[in-house]
Amino acid sequence: MPAVNITLQPRPELDPSVDHEIQAIVSGALQGETCNTDLAAGPWDFDTRPGYGPGSSMGDVIPTGSPRQGELPREYREASEAELAERVRAAKATLGDRVVVLGHFYQREEVVVHADYVGDSFQLANAALEHPDAEAIVFCGVHFMAETADLLSRPEQAVILPNLAAGCSMADMADIDQVEEAWEQLADIYGDMDAKDAEGLVPVVPVTYMNSSATIKGFVGRHGGIVCTSSNARTVLEWAFERGRRVLFFPDQHLGRNTAKAMGVPLEQMPMWNPRKPYGGSSAETLEDARVILWHGFCSVHRRFSVDQIEKARAEHAGVRVIVHPECPMEVVDAADESGSTDYIRKAIEAATEPTTFAIGTEVNLVQRLAAEHPQHTIFCLDPVVCPCSTMYRIHPGYLAWVLEGLVAGEVRNRISVPASVADPARLALERMLAAKPPAAPAADWEHAS
Repeated sequence: MPAVNITLQPRPELDPSVDHEIQAIVSGALQGETCNTDLAAGPWDFDTRPGYGPGSSMGDVIPTGSPRQGELPREYREASEAELAERVRAAKATLGDRVVVLGHFYQREEVVVHADYVGDSFQLANAALEHPDAEAIVFCGVHFMAETADLLSRPEQAVILPNLAAGCSMADMADIDQVEEAWEQLADIYGDMDAKDAEGLVPVVPVTYMNSSATIKGFVGRHGGIVCTSSNARTVLEWAFERGRRVLFFPDQHLGRNTAKAMGVPLEQMPMWNPRKPYGGSSAETLEDARVILWHGFCSVHRRFSVDQIEKARAEHAGVRVIVHPECPMEVVDAADESGSTDYIRKAIEAATEPTTFAIGTEVNLVQRLAAEHPQHTIFCLDPVVCPCSTMYRIHPGYLAWVLEGLVAGEVRNRISVPASVADPARLALERMLAAKPPAAPAADWEHAS
């Protein structure tokens, strides 16, 4: 699915900027609640501190050695929103086709307005392929997304992440040492992990969500596995079950559980693997009977959504249409009318021909932007507390101006490079995903898409 080029029309009746809303809440100019008043500060205030920063992932434990961003020069920290916007526009105009700027759906509005393409992580990585002559790809997203762009772009192209502290807490929940150890422990139970049984199936096929590091994608590629997105997870699991008795799915337990459940896999055959416990905390008998072994990981944005929020939306809005992301917990997905990827949510709203009330369970920047783009509908985030993705929010126009003006001056700042030893098997896992094409969905069959 290609990335989309979104032109946002200013609508004074609904400001698409989450940052403006947070500033108004913190200053007392607007009634509302945010999960952390520090969100009103510039992200450079947190660059020297350990942790993911304020927002949805602020309670998650960041791994030792996670990338840190160096100090942003004062001129960018003290510039006004209007000044930064003009500096970004001027730098882009000077660079022309030498640079392409990619913006994830969850980015703050002040960054998205400068993006040449807006989309999800894989759409944007593919968008980069459409510009093989660009010298630099500036990826306004998080670290694993920039790595994926580097995997798929030409070697001479520089992939740039404006703020190195923009990681992903979910991706960090499965590190390579833990995954290698889990594989060894599973081999204790299943035997030779490459040996095929009488039906030609190996004991386990590893499947990693796109939201994982290049190192994890490389592990999957080396062990006969595959990458998935939230859009094609079912197709990928079908591919894996054609090759293995079981699937080890990481890092997001909820996407794995929701997808496998929709395919008819019983919950009792989906044990959780806790990397901090021997054999993931399960018995040998449980693992023998398993079909999908779920890694103990999650997205802190989507874990905020609850059945209570859905019930409240239904009580207050007659006929509300509830759509949530499949990274939400199972009970939330079950209670919603539909679940689907960020691109699915966007298209569902675009396809609604009659004025509709939508309650959306995904990151608030996308929800607020959709509400501004579609004033004929009533669109709101299920979570009443304004709590953006901590790490996406680390990308700020100040950093974007800094890296673009660096390119104008002939300096590449914050380049993301994946070493060849990791890149080659990671590309193999991505190529397997690209070859596993999902069937075309019936036009009218929108319910519970994934």
